[in-house]
Amino acid sequence: MPSRCGVKTEARGIGILLLAAVLQGCEGADESRRVVGQLESDRIEIAADVAEPILNIAVVEGQAVAKGDLLLMQDSSRTEARLKEAQARLAQSRARLDELTRGPREEQIAAARASVSGASRERDFRSTELQRAERLLERNLTSQESVDRARAALDAAIAQLEVQEARLQELLEGTTVEELRQAENAVRQVEAQIALLEIDTLRHRAFAPVSGVVDSILFEPGERPSAGQPVMIFLSGKQPYARVYVPEAMRVSVLPGTAARIFVDGLPDPIPGRVRWVASEAAFTPYFALTERDRGRLSFAAKIDLAGDSAAERLPDGVPVEVEFVNTSRNN
Repeated sequence: MPSRCGVKTEARGIGILLLAAVLQGCEGADESRRVVGQLESDRIEIAADVAEPILNIAVVEGQAVAKGDLLLMQDSSRTEARLKEAQARLAQSRARLDELTRGPREEQIAAARASVSGASRERDFRSTELQRAERLLERNLTSQESVDRARAALDAAIAQLEVQEARLQELLEGTTVEELRQAENAVRQVEAQIALLEIDTLRHRAFAPVSGVVDSILFEPGERPSAGQPVMIFLSGKQPYARVYVPEAMRVSVLPGTAARIFVDGLPDPIPGRVRWVASEAAFTPYFALTERDRGRLSFAAKIDLAGDSAAERLPDGVPVEVEFVNTSRNN
């Protein structure tokens, strides 16, 4: 028969096994609430707006930049030359507008009056010549051709006098409203062209759209990218997020705003987080009819933002993580 000591030892061993099984069951319950994934950032492609050579790259791969920082510069000589041409046209248009606004100068009016006076004397002279030719013709001392020439000269003098009088009247009345509108619209047209050229000049430079990190540079100085071709990959945000896949059984409990704890490889303590987004469609195309077994294989992508003091320094992308959702009572 076994001794009492042996019975106690056996009972103690059974108790330890039961306690280990309970603890393992608890750990299994915690593990069942975790999902896996990795740290990721939103990737932004910085594209070239123009097909011009790259003059300078102001950043290096892995450098953290703030919103608005210069990333690279392309040759803008052609656009700057067109901009200077447009600025010269603008100065010319504004000078013309000022001239029309001021009206005719006194010297121009005096010159027009002198032209009218000269044309008037010319008319009087030609009229006298015609009368003299007609008297000579009556005495048969000249020909009809001479009279016709004198009459034609008088008609030309009268026409010239009318032209000079019209010019004088135009100067006396000043600039018309229609002329001023035309000059003003010409100035606005050139100003719009300058604004467009200034935008084109700025497009020869690439700036950081948001704060983040330069992930990769696809071109070197001196190369000429095509318009619209990516020249740099940019990781946005001050901190990457955890991208995980939520099993179908947990989907109803994981909603935007759900709190979570993120376990990052290499960090001793978990980082608090909050669910930003959960996909409305499964990660793969489901069958037409899903059995209970098929439904268990569905998973939904989710993004979880990192928070807390432990995430003050930016963590690298691609690091594996485990995420445990907090207050997922629907899943229990």
